[in-house]
Amino acid sequence: MKNQWGEHMLIKDAIQIMKDYCKGIGFDGKPIDDFKTRDKILYGNPNQEITGIVTTCYASVEVIHKAIQLGANFIIVHEALFWNHGDHTDWLKDNKTFQYKKALLDEGNICVWRNHDYIHSGIPLKDGTYTDGIFYGVMEELGWTNYLIGDIHRPVLFEFPETTVHEFGHMLKQKLNLNGVKIIGSLDSPVKKVWIPGHIDGRIDNQILETMEKENIDTLVVLECTDYTVAEYVRDSTMSHLPKTIIALGHFNSEEPGMKYMLKYLPEVLNIDVKMTFIPCTDMFTFVK
Repeated sequence: MKNQWGEHMLIKDAIQIMKDYCKGIGFDGKPIDDFKTRDKILYGNPNQEITGIVTTCYASVEVIHKAIQLGANFIIVHEALFWNHGDHTDWLKDNKTFQYKKALLDEGNICVWRNHDYIHSGIPLKDGTYTDGIFYGVMEELGWTNYLIGDIHRPVLFEFPETTVHEFGHMLKQKLNLNGVKIIGSLDSPVKKVWIPGHIDGRIDNQILETMEKENIDTLVVLECTDYTVAEYVRDSTMSHLPKTIIALGHFNSEEPGMKYMLKYLPEVLNIDVKMTFIPCTDMFTFVK
């Protein structure tokens, strides 16, 4: 049974449906303010009919090329489009890469919408509660559901049969199709209790360190990691025969499974007969060893 739009839904209507599907409560515990949220239309005309949908973490030039080839005019991203927080473009008018990317978007008549705050606010579970749509997707993609020991509404704490950092890192590399993973600590250290704290970037580093100690967490899988604070603690712990490890995957590599997981529920949520495709922005890192 088709919805009220039949097969002719406008992009702006699809965006509103996706917002309504999510819990809509921000990180501050208040309803998401559409004026302040990061979840803006970053480029293009939302008053056009959808010809195809692409989900990705980041709309790179390569992703845009592939969307055009698919005939998709609506790209849903998790991160910014033009290389700065807030996606401001007034400073980029004479930038050649900006001009190229803009022309490419215009060529495909593409509209880009950022789904960040809403998807993190929660997608519904069968019991009517909500779970972080990104990290739930990460858990599903990695097959970690049976190892979850933390809150299902933000699934970031897991306990596994003991293995080594070398084996665990290799597993992440294979499952997420990465070029490599960065390890802080020893490859021989044990991995059992794993936490995905998000960013180690100076904001809540002390709390992360304290939680590792209090909860006896031996391994962090992080989006990005500065070389001081928790990283130094992990090195000193390992040198003190109290081994701990950081596995730094990279920001997009860590969260992209959540955008892939969108395709598990998006066709039913929108209920329109258009092709929906996940296009990975792929691992940005190349390793020389």
